[in-house]
Amino acid sequence: MVNAVEFIARKRDNQTHSAEELTEFIRALTRGDIPDYQTSAWLMAARINGLTTAETYDLTTAIRDSGTLACAAQRVHGRTVDKHSTGGVGDKTTLVVTPMLVACGVKLLKMSGRGLAITGGTIDKLESIPGFCTTMQPDDAIAQVNRIGSAIVASSWDLAPADGILYALRSVTATVDSIPLIASSIMSKKLAAGAASIMLDVKIGSGAFMANVEAGLQLARLMVEIGHRARVSTSALLTNMDLPLGRAIGNSLEVLEAVELLVEPAAADNRLRSLCVTLAAHTLVTCGAVNSEKDAADMVEQRLADGSAARAFEELVHAQGGPTTLREVVARLPRAEMVEHVRAVTGGRVSNIDAGNIGRLSVAMGAGRLTKQSPIDYSAGVVLTCSVGGLINPGDIVAELHYSKGNDQQLLGWKAMLLASISLQDAKLPWKEPPLVLATV
Repeated sequence: MVNAVEFIARKRDNQTHSAEELTEFIRALTRGDIPDYQTSAWLMAARINGLTTAETYDLTTAIRDSGTLACAAQRVHGRTVDKHSTGGVGDKTTLVVTPMLVACGVKLLKMSGRGLAITGGTIDKLESIPGFCTTMQPDDAIAQVNRIGSAIVASSWDLAPADGILYALRSVTATVDSIPLIASSIMSKKLAAGAASIMLDVKIGSGAFMANVEAGLQLARLMVEIGHRARVSTSALLTNMDLPLGRAIGNSLEVLEAVELLVEPAAADNRLRSLCVTLAAHTLVTCGAVNSEKDAADMVEQRLADGSAARAFEELVHAQGGPTTLREVVARLPRAEMVEHVRAVTGGRVSNIDAGNIGRLSVAMGAGRLTKQSPIDYSAGVVLTCSVGGLINPGDIVAELHYSKGNDQQLLGWKAMLLASISLQDAKLPWKEPPLVLATV
């Protein structure tokens, strides 16, 4: 049996854990033998002193083995893939890429998480859909994947249960940004789900956990190495998160934007649509379903145009307890009691929209968690009506604030925070579109 105090002290003193020590720690954590305060102490020690690649792999497999293994590659009829984003402000790509891939003939059993710090979580977004159930037994999830092509479930007490404990504590102990802890959290769920191929979207920028490309490359390489050690085909894209992704930031607002993209792709935010197509295409090539990125992108665009991607999302929502049609999803999504328009004070070309600042604003309005127990207002958030590169005049509406709780003083602060997030330059100066994909691993 692990001695928790000695285990904490070992990492506090920057010593290396053995595979056996990490396995025993995770087993005791899962049994409930280690209280939150001791787990938190170890998380901080690991955050400060780090974990080696070997420690991170051993921690990952210990978390993976803390529950049932879904073994999707062996139990699903067809080509199995898994896609994961490290999270960013306005990142609703999973809601779009999953049905894109299903429409292209591959299958996904996906475990997703809740929001951490300023980044939203896929599970929170899906749970804003009335009736949508994110809790599912592995056998039921496998059966659903075989039937309709996909299932998206929360980290549960069946698959990688130890990660659920660590994940919740990281959010409230300032240990979210630890690269080894991020890698072990993500990859333990991916390996527990058991897809034959994993595609990772590592977000870089002010609206993500990784602030720069160097840190993002470190995380991506670590996760790809974990995948390879576990003998699972794994690749990663580093994508730009200095700007909010899409127009909507907030749970039900992001679901609405995802549905609108699937139903009417021509009217969607161009950066969001382009990134979703790129992620889906790269996944199709990585798993061997299509030979080239161009052919894969053409296939994805066709599935968008013919409505099959939208139908795949509709089937997923209905299969997990939500409304029968996407029209009904839109009608039943929670709406904020108040919508406040924010108007520009000055004019010019929008040169930047600070994703980190917008994320902090959405949390302040109720769309995210300040503590592990904090409730979420699913209807709260921001909708941007301006875009980077666009021209605005004084008095133009640049955003909408959606909220149900807040006084006049708070509203003034929110407006000021929103306007401070938007940078302008002289409309006559040259401007270049920021890149979407920064690197491939």
